[in-house]
Amino acid sequence: MKRTKIYAFIDSQNLDLGVKNAGWNLDFKKFRVYLEDKYNVSKAYLFIGHVPGNEKLYTFLQEAGYILIFKPTLEFSKGKRKTVKGNVDAELVLHTMILFGEYDKAIIVTGDGDFYCLVEYLEDSDKLVKIITPNHKYSSLLRKYAEYITSVQQFREKVEYRGKRNTKKK
Repeated sequence: MKRTKIYAFIDSQNLDLGVKNAGWNLDFKKFRVYLEDKYNVSKAYLFIGHVPGNEKLYTFLQEAGYILIFKPTLEFSKGKRKTVKGNVDAELVLHTMILFGEYDKAIIVTGDGDFYCLVEYLEDSDKLVKIITPNHKYSSLLRKYAEYITSVQQFREKVEYRGKRNTKKK
């Protein structure tokens, strides 16, 4: 019997910022394990803006089992604050379609309504397994697909970053 190939396509910024807005941090390593254990995800594509100097982070994510797809970033100033922008929407949609013939089912990780057409196409093609949103607030465009939606908040205890305690005395 052939095993179903399930790929995950992850909007890293939407996931990371959405979880942080809910008041906690995601442990990306635990999240990758969760995707494999819960959904049998064989490949997890993480779409992320490339920022020079973040090489340690990128190495960590690759060692955790993600396939990184980089987007060049733009840096601009908002008042006195510098902001880095690396919108990955087009890359996520493009790679999901380029790889369409390789996987049987897909999981999309985002709460962004810009992915409505992709979600619609995957459902129409009987390839949509799940939409994992970073929190309970997601685009109203995705409400049509509520039966597929699960929030990371529902399994927070399994994927929350707890950090290491510093036991050294000062």
